[in-house]
Amino acid sequence: MTLFVLAYAAGLLTIATPCILPIVPFVLVRAGQPFRRGSLPLLIGLALTFAAVASLASVAGGWAVDVNRYGRSVALAAMALFGLAMLFPALAVWMMAPFVSLGSWLSGRAGQHLKEKEGAAGSSILLGVAAGLLWAPCAGPVLGLILTGAALRGPSIETALLLLTYGLGAATSLGAAMLFGRRVLAFTRQSARWDDWFRRVLGAAIVTGAVTIWLGADTGLLTRLSSASTNSLEQGLIAALRGAPVSATARADAAATSGVTLPAPLKSLFEAGPWLNTQLRPDEVRGKVVLVNFWTYSCINCLRTLPYLRAWAQKYKDRGLVVVGVHTPEFAFEKDVANVRKALASLGVGYPVVIDNDFTVWRAFNNQAWPAIYFVGADGRIRDHAIGEGNYDQSERLIQELLSETTTGTAAKDLTGIRGEGAQAAPDVRNLRSAETYVGYRHASNFASPGGIKRDTPSRYRAASVLSLNRWSVEGDWTIGGEFATLNEARGRVAYRFHARDLHLVLAPAAQGQSVRFRVTIDGAPPGADHGVDVDAEGYGRVEEERLYQLARQAGPVKEHTFEIEFLDPGVRAYAFTFG
Repeated sequence: MTLFVLAYAAGLLTIATPCILPIVPFVLVRAGQPFRRGSLPLLIGLALTFAAVASLASVAGGWAVDVNRYGRSVALAAMALFGLAMLFPALAVWMMAPFVSLGSWLSGRAGQHLKEKEGAAGSSILLGVAAGLLWAPCAGPVLGLILTGAALRGPSIETALLLLTYGLGAATSLGAAMLFGRRVLAFTRQSARWDDWFRRVLGAAIVTGAVTIWLGADTGLLTRLSSASTNSLEQGLIAALRGAPVSATARADAAATSGVTLPAPLKSLFEAGPWLNTQLRPDEVRGKVVLVNFWTYSCINCLRTLPYLRAWAQKYKDRGLVVVGVHTPEFAFEKDVANVRKALASLGVGYPVVIDNDFTVWRAFNNQAWPAIYFVGADGRIRDHAIGEGNYDQSERLIQELLSETTTGTAAKDLTGIRGEGAQAAPDVRNLRSAETYVGYRHASNFASPGGIKRDTPSRYRAASVLSLNRWSVEGDWTIGGEFATLNEARGRVAYRFHARDLHLVLAPAAQGQSVRFRVTIDGAPPGADHGVDVDAEGYGRVEEERLYQLARQAGPVKEHTFEIEFLDPGVRAYAFTFG
């Protein structure tokens, strides 16, 4: 029940986020209609469509992504025409004449009945369906929690109901905006001149919103603008409704492990395994401040937290701090203990790491994301947690505060200066407009090769003739599976249109000991100074192990580019793009 309350509350908060702005004009065009025939059907259509599409995308695979992509394109075209018709009434008849089928329903009917009472409900529902297809809300902690749960547990009615609850929360806040918009309309309609002006402003806003969504700004720039405000509010909701994350109530659930009594979450560390670097004993964490870090070694966000964790482990180890890495895998190759051991050596991780392949510790902490850090006081209670990157100064201050409560006395008050290198360097958030993109069909999105994804079948793909921002395609003979795509013949390519300083791709050879040569180009030319740490200036590199490869890092001003990687040998597996 708690998660449903969280989902509804997070939906309510979307009205305060910039990422919902592109669809607000679509909603306001119904503000002047009676609530039952105008506003209510639109809000219902929006919430149901969002819930249906998000549920399918989270559990159903590539075909649902394709359906949503084409539906969004039709809705964008329809909304743009609708907005232009409001801007230029003299052109409305000419523009709507050829616009039949779905586009006509979504925009033409909505435009025809904008001022009519009869039939308003049907056109309002269609307008809501279009808005639901276009709406890509900022993925804050609560929505991320829901979708991560879907990814881990598979299809469930609970996921669909949670997404519907989230959509209903957003619809509620948009309904409040409609009531405010109705008052504005009542004022403006006191004058025909003002009424015409307001209609034109709405039309311009609708066209602007459609262009914003088409360019991907709703999930790029607007997501970044939203994260600082609503993410903290959502984290507060999680903390308030769940209690002090997991374990304020767990202290009484302690059980004896090797003669030492530990609260349930900490006890779970010793029920997983094996341990790498150093095997901790229960008595080594009793009475200590413990940082528990959930991570996986091919996750770029996890890698960028490592410099801070390494520094804290070294700086505070003699003052009573124990840093524990919990390696919980995302991809199958990350379950291989030998791979993890090799990664620890290359990443410079020297503190204890426990292998959590069965998600034992993950469930005990009720964790939902990578990376996540849990701060455990000397009394064994979880005092706070941090999801994702950032807020490192705040985290170190909390470490110092918890250490000051122990018998070892006060800790140093200075903050650690950290500068990560290579893939562990902090992201360029101001220029980050591309998001993690999976290649396997189970979570794939924005695939642009003609004909779409052919699941689990060797197929010859063609490259997309043009790639818009955050779209990608493959070329050559590939088998696209649920988790990764495998190249069957040499000279296969993958292309991605991105806007970020760094581009990474999780890659692996199909067979142990295999080496796959590749070459990277940016806008058709060798990367030169813009090459990543895993390629040279000419763009050449090799895939010899299962891990994240940094393939591009723009040395100058960050701009939008087309990245392409050509594999000169067969047998490579491509998992996911990430950016920084």
